[in-house]
Amino acid sequence: MEQLNFGRNQISGSIPAEIGNLVNLTLLDIGQNMLSGKIPLTVWNLSNLVVLKLSMNKLSGQIPSTVGNLVRLSQLYLDDNELSGNIPAYIGQCQRLLILNLSVNYLDGYIPRELFSIPSLSLGLDLSNNNLIGPIPQEVGKLITLGIFNVSNNKLSGDLPSELGQCVQLQSLQMESNMLNGIIPQSFSALKVIQKIDLSANSLTGQVPQFFGNFSSLHYINISYNKFEGPIPAGGVFTNFKEVSLEGNTGLCETAAAIFGLPICPTESTRKGKMNARLLLIIAPPVIIAFLSFLCVVVTIMKGTKAQPSESFKETMKRVSYGNVIKATNWFSLVNRISSGHTASVYIGRFEFETDLVAIKVFHLHEQGSKKSFFTECEVLKHTRHRNLVQAITLCSTVDFDNNEFKAIVYEFMANGSLDMWIHPRIHQGSARRLLSLGQRISIVADVASALDYLHNQLTPPMIHCDLKPSNVLLDYDMTSRVGDFGSAKFLSSSPGTTPEGLAGVGGTIGYIAPEYGMGCKISTGGDVYSFGVLLLEMLTAVRPTDALCGNALSLHKYVDQAFPERISEVLDPHMPPEEDEVAASLRMQNYIMPLVSIGLMCSMESPKDRPGIHDVCAKIVAIKEAFVETL
Repeated sequence: MEQLNFGRNQISGSIPAEIGNLVNLTLLDIGQNMLSGKIPLTVWNLSNLVVLKLSMNKLSGQIPSTVGNLVRLSQLYLDDNELSGNIPAYIGQCQRLLILNLSVNYLDGYIPRELFSIPSLSLGLDLSNNNLIGPIPQEVGKLITLGIFNVSNNKLSGDLPSELGQCVQLQSLQMESNMLNGIIPQSFSALKVIQKIDLSANSLTGQVPQFFGNFSSLHYINISYNKFEGPIPAGGVFTNFKEVSLEGNTGLCETAAAIFGLPICPTESTRKGKMNARLLLIIAPPVIIAFLSFLCVVVTIMKGTKAQPSESFKETMKRVSYGNVIKATNWFSLVNRISSGHTASVYIGRFEFETDLVAIKVFHLHEQGSKKSFFTECEVLKHTRHRNLVQAITLCSTVDFDNNEFKAIVYEFMANGSLDMWIHPRIHQGSARRLLSLGQRISIVADVASALDYLHNQLTPPMIHCDLKPSNVLLDYDMTSRVGDFGSAKFLSSSPGTTPEGLAGVGGTIGYIAPEYGMGCKISTGGDVYSFGVLLLEMLTAVRPTDALCGNALSLHKYVDQAFPERISEVLDPHMPPEEDEVAASLRMQNYIMPLVSIGLMCSMESPKDRPGIHDVCAKIVAIKEAFVETL
């Protein structure tokens, strides 16, 4: 046996030591289960392992020095467990590692310098959410191809290492919630492909480097709750106040219009313009504020308008070859594979000479229905354009090196994964490690409703998604929702007899499929509304429609309906961050949670005629969102 994959089940108990007898294993994936106890020492003797995934369990104990025996390992996931002790320096012997994830554990001590002697560590190093102490080793500069570096939520101290500027391929830098101090080094100016920077909740001082405003790829920066002072950059990401967090830095100021509400920086007036400058300081602020208010109204109106397909859509699509795709995915490496289904697999990758990560969906053309799924997605992408739909960058339709047909679609990479990952986190000692606030849940479901409203009511002919569920709702860097996976989608035709009927052609998922489809009814927008209702109830309760909790109630709808409204608090997600104030908690329940649950129940009614249209649903949720935002 070379590959063993029991991931994403509900397996409990301990890992048997006899697993070490499978000496030919190259892949062992038993992540996302309920396994507990220590990792058997025999696992660390499986010297042929290339991929080891034990994440999202309840495994305890220390990582032994024998981890260094896995010299062929390219992917090591031990995250989201209850591991403790120091990070062994012997991990440095795993010289082929592409990604190392030890996040969300109870690891302590210093970060071993040996970690930074792994030249292949390009996809990511994640040590976040532990109890690590001390400075970040200067050897971090050796990882010149590192793409993601995350040491957030530890107890690290000392200065930001200037050597980090040598990691010129870095795209995401997260160091928030530590005890770091000093200034941001000038060497960081070399990080020209950086996309995300989070240095918040430290004790950093000095000025915010002006070169941050020159980074064309940077689209999110959080430097809040530090001790920065002086002018903030005026260009780049700093022109978009939604992508910048500056709170808690009392010494910051702005050199231009007060986009961030900061004081205007004092300037030295020229001799000729001294009096004019003083006059402008008196007159300009109210004029600028009025102008910005006007701009905000215009932007709000523009965001509400329909997104139309671009006429030059095909012309802007880049052409990529089969060779480009295999290089970008490291020859379809298991390390790069994000997910795999019947009709396609999705890989994370980066094209040569490009800086952005992408998601590449490669279709299994030998499987029945995969080619149809490819053409369906292409047709959808051709006719749709909306901020809450996943956007394609390009496609590849060609032959491989053996002259076999090959088809793939390249999508934007969604950095925060799927909604499913967020509403079903692993629990550690009674608290979830990844939490969605009520505000985030309202915003996400408003985005999904907006996407469905666009598909149902703003396209001609209307389109039915047919497989809406949390795993098909993806989240961007700023947690904006994007509905994706249109392989099962259907365009409704006005011609009699052309609308598909029954389950033939409906590729939905059990628990989310509208019940009428099983009785031979035609595909309709009401089917998507039902799926949306289940998704909304699942997001509020963190209960899947197929969970055992729904067994006696027969469905998630009935499970929630039995508790609504008097006992609704009993079925809500216990890990939704609560309100500290009792009055605020009561208002939150009455004004936001109860209306959302009501909408979820109405949308998931068994009979299609009892469900509302998505346009009305979208309007109600947007009203809830606006009311919630006004209370912030």
